Order: sequence, then structure tokens, then C-alpha cells
Amino acid sequence: MRVSTLMMYQQNMGGITNSQSEWLKYGEQMSTGKRVNRASDDPVAASQAVVLSQAQAQNAQFATARTFATQRVSTEESTLKQVTTAIQSAQEKIVYAGNGTLSDDDRASLATDLQGIRDQLLNLANSTDGNGRYIFAGYKTDTPPFDSKGQYVGGDINVEQQVDSSRSMVIGHTGDLIFDSVTSNAKPDADKNIFTALDTAIAALNTPVADADDTVKDTTAAAIDRTNRSLSNSLNNVLTVRAELGTQLNELDKLDALGDDRALAQTQQMSNLVDVDWNSTISNYTMQQTALQAAYKAFTDMQGMSLFQLNK
Repeated sequence: MRVSTLMMYQQNMGGITNSQSEWLKYGEQMSTGKRVNRASDDPVAASQAVVLSQAQAQNAQFATARTFATQRVSTEESTLKQVTTAIQSAQEKIVYAGNGTLSDDDRASLATDLQGIRDQLLNLANSTDGNGRYIFAGYKTDTPPFDSKGQYVGGDINVEQQVDSSRSMVIGHTGDLIFDSVTSNAKPDADKNIFTALDTAIAALNTPVADADDTVKDTTAAAIDRTNRSLSNSLNNVLTVRAELGTQLNELDKLDALGDDRALAQTQQMSNLVDVDWNSTISNYTMQQTALQAAYKAFTDMQGMSLFQLNK
């Protein structure tokens, strides 16, 4: 009799404990909005969620990297747009300087204008971003990449950024590739360094030719022609770099779109793994609450039976 009473007691307590455990589990799920709150809730889903969360973190890191890359490339493109305008302005001055009827005063005035353009280009070549880092210095971003003579003294490696799992791109060109370089189809007999080219023209225009002999006139005219070719080469080179930057900005936009789609898919996948099904959870919570109340009532009723009284 005592064994039977004990068994009935244990069975009823076990039923109450199980019902209460299930009820509390569904309550926790409703509270957190998560079906899997610990690994023991669903070991397989929990394991998959860990792997997926790592993928989400990586995707977020690449998104941040692309934001930085876009800012750097946009800053370089904006600066080179100003460089393009300055070179075109210099070309106009050089073409005008080729007019053989100019007086020495006119030529000196043009030399002053070109000196101003040269100073502007040097300032652009030594531009900094919003954090005070030199744009065209490679990885030597703490010092100006060009000295006062226009010679490049910056780093020799382009700045690169990993923008996706399998894509790395240049987000910062070294200054020598822009201001001291030419394309493969450049005009011959010209200076690669744009500052040297302008210095050549400025010196020629500051040379009086009104009373000079033909040798001096020919030399200054040849210097002007050389600068004209040099500026044409420099402009083509800058435009080539800008075309590359435009392609990169377009690619970054596409990678951002792919990253957003990937993030959305990962979020949905994570939700499928660990989030609650609200309809099912609420229904189960209500059912377990009812079952628990019934178990409490049954236990209370059985406490009044003679077997329990005898067991006391």
C-alpha cells in the first residue's frame, strides 16, 4: 500500500514538474522571441546558428570595408577632377603662349598664371582626407608625398582594401602614378613629371625674346611645345586613373547590393533557425498552462484521498 501511494505521488509530482518545465520554456521563448535560447534547446540549430553568425559578422566587416573604400576612392576622384581642370587650364595658357606675337610682358603674365596653376597642382598632389592623411602618399600618409620641387617622396605601394571575400582593390594610388607617369601611348619627347613640365614652360616664358636672337627664340618655342606635349600626356594619364576609379565605384555599388542581399538572406536563415513561431508558441504556452493547472488540481484532489492520508 505504501509503495503504491509513493508511486502515485511521484507520478503526479513528475507530471506537475514536466508541465511546469514546458510552460516555463514556452514562456521564455515568448519573452526572448527566440526558440533556441541555449544549445540544449536544439543542438543542431544552435550549431548552425554559430556558423551563420560568423558569416554575418564577416559580411558586416566587408560592408564596413566597402564604406571606407568608397570614401577613399570618392575623395581621390574628387581631387583628380580638380587636377583635370587645372591641367586643362594650363593647356589653354600654353597654347596661347605659342603665339609668336606676344610681348615679353604678356609672356611674363602667362608665366605668372602657370606658376599659380603649378602651385594649385602641388597643393592638390599633397591633399589630405578628412583625417589629415595624405591621399597620394601610399602608406606613408603622415608626410607630404611631394616636395617643393614637385619630386615624389611618398610611399611606393598603392593602398589596397579587401572589399569582399574574394576581391581586393586599390583605393589609394601613389602620387608618382598620377603626377609623374604617362600612359603607354604617350607622346614622345616630353616630361613625365607634370611639375617639371610646367617649370620648363615658366622658365621659357620668363625669358625675354623681344630682342633675342633666333637661337633663344627657337629654344623657348621648343620648351613651350615640349610642355604642351607633356601636359597632354599628363592629362591622358589622369583621365585613365579617373576611369579606373569610376569603374571601382561602380563595382563597390554592386558589391554593396550583393552584400545587402546576402545580409537579408542570412537574417532570414537565422530567424528560421532560432526565432519563435509565434502562433505555435502561444498555442503551446496556453496548452501547457492549462495542463499545469489540471495537474495541480489533480494533485490537490488526490491529497485528500485516504491513501495519501494514510501515508502521512
